[in-house]
Amino acid sequence: MGGWDDYKPVMAMSGLQFSYAVITLTSRASLLQGMNPRVFVVYRQAIATLVIAPIAYFSRRESGGGSSLGLRGFSLIFLVSLIGVTIYQNVYFEGLYLASSSMASAMGNLLPAVTFVMASIFGLERVDFGSLRSIAKIVGTILCVSGAVSMALLRGPKLLNAELLLPANSHVLGSGDGNWLLGCLLLFGSCCCWSLWLILQVPASARCPDLLSLSAWMCFLATLQSAVLAYFTEPEPKAWNIHSSLEIASCIYTGVIGSGLSFFVQAWCISRRGPLFCAMFNPLCTVIVTILAAIFLQEEIYTGSLLGAIGVIIGLYMVLWGKAKDLVENNEEAANLRNDEAGNVNLLIEDDDDDLEEPLILSHKSTKDEDRSEEII
Repeated sequence: MGGWDDYKPVMAMSGLQFSYAVITLTSRASLLQGMNPRVFVVYRQAIATLVIAPIAYFSRRESGGGSSLGLRGFSLIFLVSLIGVTIYQNVYFEGLYLASSSMASAMGNLLPAVTFVMASIFGLERVDFGSLRSIAKIVGTILCVSGAVSMALLRGPKLLNAELLLPANSHVLGSGDGNWLLGCLLLFGSCCCWSLWLILQVPASARCPDLLSLSAWMCFLATLQSAVLAYFTEPEPKAWNIHSSLEIASCIYTGVIGSGLSFFVQAWCISRRGPLFCAMFNPLCTVIVTILAAIFLQEEIYTGSLLGAIGVIIGLYMVLWGKAKDLVENNEEAANLRNDEAGNVNLLIEDDDDDLEEPLILSHKSTKDEDRSEEII
């Protein structure tokens, strides 16, 4: 049974990455059918709110409630929802529509590198150029960014459904399609928003320790924010129409799985194996999306994009290796600190015992001397 329990997190994360791949593919298929990206975000967040809010309410009710947020806490959650959900998803789905599903999935592997850069700028990450782990994180970040640039700009020959030799009228650089480049920039911008959201999660979680309530508030506020954005950018009522059952299924699936079930699965895996274990499975989603997109959506795969994706994945694991070394060192420092504190406590206890024994011995000796003096008298 112990071996089976060890495989459960691996199976859970593999299934979660497959569900993420389905979200990416179904979302792009819905957008290609004519669904507006901003309206899609509103429907998705509304469904996610309907799923998470009741769970958070009954969970908070069973736990006996908690402290109120306050104006500062509510303002912080509003900001986190605006950056990490509203702006992120609107930029992401617009980039997904303009670029491709495989590009969107591969760009997600930039997240640890971009988070490392932002954390270093804000002073939350230590950078020691004499340390091997810091050098690994820096080189990995450079590889990730270089790979992303290669994916956006380099094309080369097609790998599927095309000639093996480079055609005479093709180009090594991008074909000049402005939508493709704009989509890549939007996907990179969404990755930056997600990284900033991860950093802002620390003070937001401190203000609202109940993660279910925090998620419910973010989904609700993101629904309102996305609705306002969609109302001003898409004033025509027909933009809100749903054209097919695929679009309905995509909204429900992305709302329930993408913002509901994935929260519990990922939180459970992090509690069992830690965040680095979960981040290591991100490239699996890229592989699944690339294969399925080429089969079902007839997306074109180029040599330059493939080489760039490989560079991104190598850089990802270099950054994760550096972060793993940081965690090991932090755990060792914490263990040494606990041992030092325990040793100091033991020394204090021994000193107190010595101080207690000495008066007792002296008093015992004094009583014996008094008895002897009385006998002499």
